[in-house]
Formats: sequence, C-alpha cells, structure tokens
Amino acid sequence: MNYPNGKKNGSDSLKSSQKSETTFSNRGMTLEDDINETNEYYLVKGKAVIHKKPTPIQIVKVDYPKRSAAVIKEGYFKQASTTDYNGIYREKYIDFEAKETKNKTSFPLANFHDHQINHMKSIISHGGICFVIIRFSQLEETYLFPAKNLFLFWENQMNGGRKSIPYSYIKKTSMEIPLYFQPRVDYLTIIDQLYF
Repeated sequence: MNYPNGKKNGSDSLKSSQKSETTFSNRGMTLEDDINETNEYYLVKGKAVIHKKPTPIQIVKVDYPKRSAAVIKEGYFKQASTTDYNGIYREKYIDFEAKETKNKTSFPLANFHDHQINHMKSIISHGGICFVIIRFSQLEETYLFPAKNLFLFWENQMNGGRKSIPYSYIKKTSMEIPLYFQPRVDYLTIIDQLYF
C-alpha cells in the first residue's frame, strides 16, 4: 500500500501476482454486476420487477463426501439459454440481453446465437419490449440497442454480409445509458423515451 506521501507501508505483503489477481478479478462481469445492482434498486423502489434468468442445468453425478454436504461432479445445460434478463415494467413485458466488448469500432455478431435472435423476434411479435444493452468497455460507453435494429445485421451476416455492427451505427440508432451511483445503469429512463 502506498500512502499519499509516496512511502510504502512496511506491512504490505501483497505480491505482484496477487495484485494482478485482485485487479483483474471479475473482468467481463462489470456490466452484469451493474445491471444486477440496478435491478435490485428498481425492485426496492417499486419501479419494476426484472431479474436475471437462471440457466437450467441437468445434474448427472453428485458425490456425498459427508452427510451434510453434496458435491456436483457432472452437469449439463438442459437447453440453450435465451436472453439474460426479463420482467415487467409499466404493464409491459421486458426481455433483454447484456453484452460487453473491448472492441472500439464494432460489436461482433458472434456474441449472439440463432436461438437468441429467434427468441427476441418472438418477444417483439407478441408486443414485448426487447433490446440489448451493449457496453464498449474500452470507450466506457453503454447503449440500449433496440433488438429490431439487430435483426437486419443478423440476416445480412447469414447471407454473407459483415459479421459485426459498426460502432457508428450503434451510436446513431441507440441511446447511451449514463452511469450513475444509483441506479447504476438507469435503462428504464431510456425505455421511457423509446417505448412510452
């Protein structure tokens, strides 16, 4: 630990490998953490009920080393997951995916799968609100990108087109979500502007 005067604390026992572990732990989870905190804030304040969807897992093998403990040794995903989050806001069904990229110039479509696109199309066809929250981590920018804007790029990719969405297109057709202390990623304010 360094004090403001520049002198090191003599009891500093952290090694450089431990520092890098601490610094880089939970990388790639920051957007998810921010959204989870935001959803908890919305729930407590009575604004919306939106949760992260659990991934269904089939447990195949369990060991019982003690009577009071079970250890899962083998398990498989039961089915392909759809999107990350769903819930209800202002009497409308909300369904969205959260994605983060280090890329500064585009968002790779490889982050999505056919079943997710089909799920999003189905949500929209039934009158739900569906979108992607995209964070460009290197630029420190987060956007609410309507799912309908994604479909054109997905279809073009399937027909030999580009395999990413340009950053400039996302910036033009999305709304940036500013970061706050609470709620951290206030995407409901953006939903109000885009959908209500």
